[in-house]
Amino acid sequence: MMNNQENPVFNVELEAPDISAYKEGNTGIDYISTFDSGAPGPHVMISAVVHGNELCGAIAVDHLFKQNVRPLKGKLTLAFMNVAAYHSFNPADPTKSRFVDEDFNRVWTPETLNGSRDSVELKRAREVLPIVEQADYVLDIHSMLISPAPLMMAGPVQKGRELAKQVGLPKFVISDAGHANGTRMRDYGDFINPDSQKNALLVECGTHWARETGELAIKSAYRFLDIFDMIPKDLAEKYGPSSSDLPEQTFVEVSGPYTVQTDHFRYAEAYKGMEILESEGTVIGYDGETPVKTPYDNCVMVMPSLNIKKGESAVRYGRVLDF
Repeated sequence: MMNNQENPVFNVELEAPDISAYKEGNTGIDYISTFDSGAPGPHVMISAVVHGNELCGAIAVDHLFKQNVRPLKGKLTLAFMNVAAYHSFNPADPTKSRFVDEDFNRVWTPETLNGSRDSVELKRAREVLPIVEQADYVLDIHSMLISPAPLMMAGPVQKGRELAKQVGLPKFVISDAGHANGTRMRDYGDFINPDSQKNALLVECGTHWARETGELAIKSAYRFLDIFDMIPKDLAEKYGPSSSDLPEQTFVEVSGPYTVQTDHFRYAEAYKGMEILESEGTVIGYDGETPVKTPYDNCVMVMPSLNIKKGESAVRYGRVLDF
């Protein structure tokens, strides 16, 4: 995907689909379409481009539209979220269109959404909020900058892990409380209420712009709809995962991040993510001149970051769960 961590050069293998045909939709909200089967069942939403440079979600939702997928029961919503950022995507400078003003995936608390602050992303979040609140189950499709191993982000409560197990892919399932600098859409409201039936998953399909990332996004979307019996089995078999795509899953609970203390952090190794470091005290990097060490045995390196700044997370530490 890139040549090194200091001077990354990205290979953009995916093409951003033209989503202009989906702008009008049928909900009164641009780029949001809901299809009602007329039969009892859940309201399932497939969400794309929460981050504008993560093309795989747009590819998956575009695929569902082009196959004229309609629910056998309940309702199906196909949603393009941060469309302003998505429309700014430039393959010659692909990291620049993650968002316009702020991270769309850090604003999902009632206090922020109902507050006086404004931005491109907040305006859009307020527009789509009614649909998010109507959905019973959400699959939010993402990709990552440097971690090639796909991840299912199942959130902080048991029901998220159980839904991830039903989906059955990818191999690694991460249980975490999100980010200190804001709340993700998948963690909004009843999605993390253990007493609610509502549930959400965020799938990281691999590295941005890799061909296989787009392929996994499509398989994940069809698989998610299939486990709710929303689509015909022949469609799920044609475009969803095969049995060989459903691995024995590894569940990892994030214990916390390492927050950088200086302006001069560097890794000891070129970590890509999901490495399991056997011994407590293994040096993973240097924060200035201070060694940064793993806090416990069999520590999982979850989503290491590039171009880390003081006060930001370099990596999150995780423990393997017996689940």
